[in-house]
Amino acid sequence: MDKINIDGVNLTTLEIITKKQGSIFHGLKKSDYDFKRFGEAYFSTVEKNFIKGWNKHKKMTINLLVCFGKVKFVVYDDRDDSKSKGSFFSCILSPASYMRLKISEGLWFAFKGISDYNMILNIASLEHNPKELEKLPIQNIKYNW
Repeated sequence: MDKINIDGVNLTTLEIITKKQGSIFHGLKKSDYDFKRFGEAYFSTVEKNFIKGWNKHKKMTINLLVCFGKVKFVVYDDRDDSKSKGSFFSCILSPASYMRLKISEGLWFAFKGISDYNMILNIASLEHNPKELEKLPIQNIKYNW
């Protein structure tokens, strides 16, 4: 995992409470220091070796957790007013490395499925609005996956 070098990106280690009957995987609490607000939560999947992205939200902060499988996330900063302009941050999330990745608005991100089955939970600060989302083909931002 890279050192976090981009303002607006945060990784929070989360608790898993293991019980005989089944486990509890914490996600996000309104008392968490980086909680912004709640807009919607949804699950998505990504196939093994498939890369989704690049996406950039203009107003939305997202919180990503991997519930099943293993997923590599990459964040790219192209903000003109940023000290980290031109920087990348990457991490791999899974239940074995159970963390929440917060990505603030204005940052590009993409992700790649590593396991055979990969499920991501996104807890977003706003409801989905296609007008606030920008997309680029994966080859438009050069990154060695």
